[in-house]
This record gives sequence, C-alpha cells and structure tokens, in this order.
Amino acid sequence: MKIFLVIFAFSVFTSIPEWNTDFGKAQKEAGNNNKLILLSFSGSDWCGPCIRMKKEIFGSDAFNNYASEYLVLVRADFPRQKKNIPDKEQVLRNEALADKYNPQGKFPFTLLLDASGKILKEWDGLPKLTPEQFVDEIKSVQHAGK
Repeated sequence: MKIFLVIFAFSVFTSIPEWNTDFGKAQKEAGNNNKLILLSFSGSDWCGPCIRMKKEIFGSDAFNNYASEYLVLVRADFPRQKKNIPDKEQVLRNEALADKYNPQGKFPFTLLLDASGKILKEWDGLPKLTPEQFVDEIKSVQHAGK
C-alpha cells in the first residue's frame, strides 16, 4: 500500500502536461478552461538550442507544474531526419502555424497567446532564464491581463 501512495504522490507533484500538435483543438481547450497557449517552434533533431530548451526549460518541474494548470502547450516541430518527420497533415498544420506566427523561420521561437491567437509575449531563441524565471515571465503577462 505504501508503494502506491509514493507513486501517487510522485505523479501529483511531477505532473507533465501533454504537448498538442493541433492548434485548433488547443484554442478550444484554452477558451473552455481560461488558459493561455504556449506555442513552441522547434527543430527537434537538428536545432541545438531547441533541444536544450526542451530539456532545460520545458522538461523542468517548475515549468511542468505551472503549465499543467495554466497553459495549453502546442509544439510545431520541424525535424529534418526522415524518420522524425510527421505525417503530411501535421506538416501542413505546422507550416500554416509558421506562416502566421513565425514567417522568419526562427528556432527555437516561443509565443504566449490568448485563446483567440493574439500574441501576448515572444521568446526568440533559447532564453537566458532559469525555468523559474521563464514561468515568472508567463505569470507577469497572465496577471497583467486580469
């Protein structure tokens, strides 16, 4: 019984939110749950700063604990290795997001959006922030809108 309590407690304190790939669904979820959208443009298999951002910021407990409650996460990934390229529909969705939000093709490029898709904050490149500082920047935008 004790092992189940330990596993349960661990899962509660280290909740890892799921990254969406469908922006339309993410907008609906954000609107229905009064959350903001964090949109990340990434090159998961070729972009060193993208890989570091995923590991150091998006992989941190501070970010995941906050994001699981207050954000809807969307990743638009542009891998180069054939084995990592998503299906054609997903490639088209990612390209449409890039046309609208990242026409310069910056990687990594992260945006904080409201449910309607309005840009509230941008991070160009790998931020020189701790995960806690990154979360604090999101919180400052979130609280400014209330």
